[in-house]
Amino acid sequence: MKKYFLLFFVLCIFTSVYAQDNKSGFGISFSGFVKTDILFDSRQTVSAREGHFLLYPSPESFDVNRVDINDSPGFNILSIQSRLTGKITGPDAFGAKTSGQLEGEFFGTADGDINGFRLRHAFVKMDWENTSLLVGQTWNPMFITELVPGTVSFNTGAPFNPFARNPQIRFSVSVDKFKFIATALAQRDFQSNGPNGFSSSYLRNSVIPNLHGQIQFASDGHLAGIAFDYKKLTPRLVTTKNVSTDESISSLAASAFFKLNLQPVTIKAQGVYGGNLADLMMLGGYAIKSIDTTNGIEQYTDLKCLSGWIDISTGKEIEFGLFAGYSKSLGASDNIAGTYYGRGTNIDKLLRVSPRIQFNSEKTRISTELEYTSAAYGTNDNLDKGKIKDLKSVANIRLLVAFFYFF
Repeated sequence: MKKYFLLFFVLCIFTSVYAQDNKSGFGISFSGFVKTDILFDSRQTVSAREGHFLLYPSPESFDVNRVDINDSPGFNILSIQSRLTGKITGPDAFGAKTSGQLEGEFFGTADGDINGFRLRHAFVKMDWENTSLLVGQTWNPMFITELVPGTVSFNTGAPFNPFARNPQIRFSVSVDKFKFIATALAQRDFQSNGPNGFSSSYLRNSVIPNLHGQIQFASDGHLAGIAFDYKKLTPRLVTTKNVSTDESISSLAASAFFKLNLQPVTIKAQGVYGGNLADLMMLGGYAIKSIDTTNGIEQYTDLKCLSGWIDISTGKEIEFGLFAGYSKSLGASDNIAGTYYGRGTNIDKLLRVSPRIQFNSEKTRISTELEYTSAAYGTNDNLDKGKIKDLKSVANIRLLVAFFYFF
């Protein structure tokens, strides 16, 4: 499949050249960047792709001498975030301006696929005077593209900031300074957890797409908005006693966000509250609240999380920035009787502070960031709605230096 992607991009390059030669005004133009990250961690971490996408420090794990084996530093050098973006233009259709985008990188689709070429964005967009329709894979609307944190780290503020790309149908309407967005989503690379591990099958088997509604207000470079998200999962089609089941778990999430463009300072912030947010790389998920011992049918309750972050930056040739985030697990609405499915379900709270400085010169950028992340691990109390007790905090300090070359 990767070979086909690469072949496709090569063909696109020739197509672009052909289009330019014929001066049609339409075709595909390429951009992107080459990036190399050099990183050092003071502790072992929970992360993806050999530590590149860092979430939080690993919990204590003791050897026979009561020595914490995760209290050990590490380093790496990786160029897998390098990416290629193709922006496509074409003639009007159905009375709309048309455009599209293809984007890939060498991040792979799993740890065993590191260096593999994977699809990031692939969508077609149709723009009428006040409405637009986007169909394809791109950012989850909970990841607000107008106020992306400026971190050097590829995690872009995750797990405090929702982070996912999904196949979707997105319809937007603009009225004066307001924009209304309605989206129906499936899952691909960013999936929910369940009895078979992380998989898109739980959402697919629920029949109902992940539904999202959002209102944005923009004026003079400032932006504010609210968003609501609904997701239904069907974890099993058959119980452990071989009895068919369609028990499902429905979850709601809400978000508020703003961006202030106070030249020369830009301030961005977002808060998220909701249940079952593991597919957005955030804390939480769901758990079994009851099991019928005669047929094995399970009922579920979602694990809620409150998270917020702020990013402050200033400067162009030399940019100074600071990201800070906090997440708190809030437990469930019911007591727990079985397995937890999610991400970091035994973490009570997370804290991150990461200052950065970036030097920009023409097409080249050299960046450095010091990222401090602490995690308070504990034990779930099933008789107190899964709340996490007997906390023990651990912390990691990451020093990251990155070299970018844009084209």
